[in-house]
Amino acid sequence: MYASLTTFKPCDLPTLLSSLQPIAALLDTLSDVVFFIKDSEARYAFVNQTLARRCGFKHSDELLGRTADMVFPERFGPLYTEQDRRVLSTGRELADQLELHLYYGNQPVWCLTHKLALRDLQGQIVGLAGISRDLQAPQSSHPAFQKLAAVDAHIRSHFARPISLAELTAIAGFSVAQLERHCKRVFQLTPRQMIHKARLEEGSRLLLHTDLPITEIALRCGYTDHSAFSRQFRALTSLAPSQYRESRR
Repeated sequence: MYASLTTFKPCDLPTLLSSLQPIAALLDTLSDVVFFIKDSEARYAFVNQTLARRCGFKHSDELLGRTADMVFPERFGPLYTEQDRRVLSTGRELADQLELHLYYGNQPVWCLTHKLALRDLQGQIVGLAGISRDLQAPQSSHPAFQKLAAVDAHIRSHFARPISLAELTAIAGFSVAQLERHCKRVFQLTPRQMIHKARLEEGSRLLLHTDLPITEIALRCGYTDHSAFSRQFRALTSLAPSQYRESRR
C-alpha cells in the first residue's frame, strides 16, 4: 500500500526531519491518516497534527521526545512501544497490519498500520517511519462492488464457523487472486482480514456489553478455543480480551 516508503534513501535522522518541515502543514491536513517519525529510542521526532489531536494534545510539538507509553492510555501505550522496539531491533517492516487503535477517550478506530525502519549510510537503524490509515467506507462505485458486497454479507452472517476462500470465490465468481485484488481495492482489506475484522468486532461487542466468559465469546466468534481468540485479539488490538474488557468499563 505504501510502496514509496521502501524507497527512502539512507540518511541521518536530522536531515530527514529537516526535509519534512516544508510539507508539515500538508501532512496536518490528513484527518484520517496518522504519520510519525521516531528516533532509535522509539521517541517521537515528528508527528502530524492528527496524531496529536487523537492523543489529546493541542500541538504536535507536545509529543516530541515522548514514547507511545507516555502518550497513550497506560494499558495500551507500553504495547505500542514494544511494537516500535521490535521494528527498531529487527529492522523488519510492518506492512498493512490491521489494528484496532484506542486513542484519547478510549475511542476505537480500525486502521491499517505500516512501519518501516530507517537506516543511515552505514546501514545502522536510526529510527522508524510509520503511517496508520483509518479504514474507509467501501468503494461502492467499483464495478465488482455488488459481488464483493455479497462476500462481505456472507462473512458477517457466517463468521461463527470456518469460512474458506473457496466458498468466497464461489459467491463472487472470481479466482482467489481476483478476489484478493478486488477486496483490497474496495474494502482495503484481504478476505482473511475481513473475516478477522468481523469476528473481532463481534468479540469486542460481547466483551463490553455482556458478562459471557471469554471462552464462550471465542466460540461464538468462530474460534476453536480461548487461546486462538486471545492470540488474534491481541494481534489486532495489542491487548488480551480480559484487558480490553477491563479498560473500557
